[in-house]
Amino acid sequence: MTKPFRFGVQCANAADAAGWAATARKAEDLGFSTLFVPDHFGDQLAPVPALMAAADATTTLRVGALVFDNDYKHPVVLAKEVATLDVLSGGRVEFGLGAGWMKTDYEQSGIPYDEPKVRVDRFEEGLTVIKGLLRGETVTFSGAHYTITAQPGVPVPVQKPPPVLIGAGGPRMIRIAAREADIVGVTAQIKSGAIDLDSATDSLAPAIDRKLGWLREAAGDRFDDLELNCLLFLVSTTDRDTMAERMAPLLGTDPTGVLDTPIALLGSTEQMVETLQARRERWGFNYICVQEPAMQAMGPVIEHLAGT
Repeated sequence: MTKPFRFGVQCANAADAAGWAATARKAEDLGFSTLFVPDHFGDQLAPVPALMAAADATTTLRVGALVFDNDYKHPVVLAKEVATLDVLSGGRVEFGLGAGWMKTDYEQSGIPYDEPKVRVDRFEEGLTVIKGLLRGETVTFSGAHYTITAQPGVPVPVQKPPPVLIGAGGPRMIRIAAREADIVGVTAQIKSGAIDLDSATDSLAPAIDRKLGWLREAAGDRFDDLELNCLLFLVSTTDRDTMAERMAPLLGTDPTGVLDTPIALLGSTEQMVETLQARRERWGFNYICVQEPAMQAMGPVIEHLAGT
């Protein structure tokens, strides 16, 4: 089932409250559906207060983290913060969660960087707890990583519950997302704990074909209900053939591979529109997210495609 296009923008910084509010209003005015904030410990605003400020500055813009790292907050704490954000924003939250990947965050903060299986096990438990609390349930849970006893899901979100976005790149995370998510952010699998050539290669079209195959198989009858999200790391209105040649070595491919990867969008407005339509036909990506520097360039694309 073809879903209409919508667009998100990932923003991280502002010099002051006025600047952050202006960024949020600009996103809303350009037609973006959602403003996202990453969840890292580097030079960026903290997600929850930044998202609340963005919601306060706008009227229709949805807000969320792309994505919260399950390891950084206990699931009861995170669930309460997300529920509060949904209440105070009037029901505009999209709840994104992942198992964590950026090794430097863990090293600098002293949070243990466990092997992938442990992080994913803990993520799966945390997701179970948070989903129950966001449904307004009283949650009792006993697992290898979390023990929750008669914890009420309060405040009750306006959305019952907020949609869940899971970022997934590996087979197991994709299977979990197929079962548990409303929105699946299909990503590269970052095995080294940092973005490198291997993760870039895992963003090329053949890898995305495999990932969508895993997702479709695991989701079964749920697949048509899933919204598929893709975060673009490169958006450029420079001549697309020139840019593709320039970027090919960084992605470990040839210019055609650059033009085909869903993490890059190059060329004129008309070329971008055609590219996104072709990618939705091939993979189902209807929820397209960009980073803040690409906001203005995406305005005409959004005007052509949003809601279609």
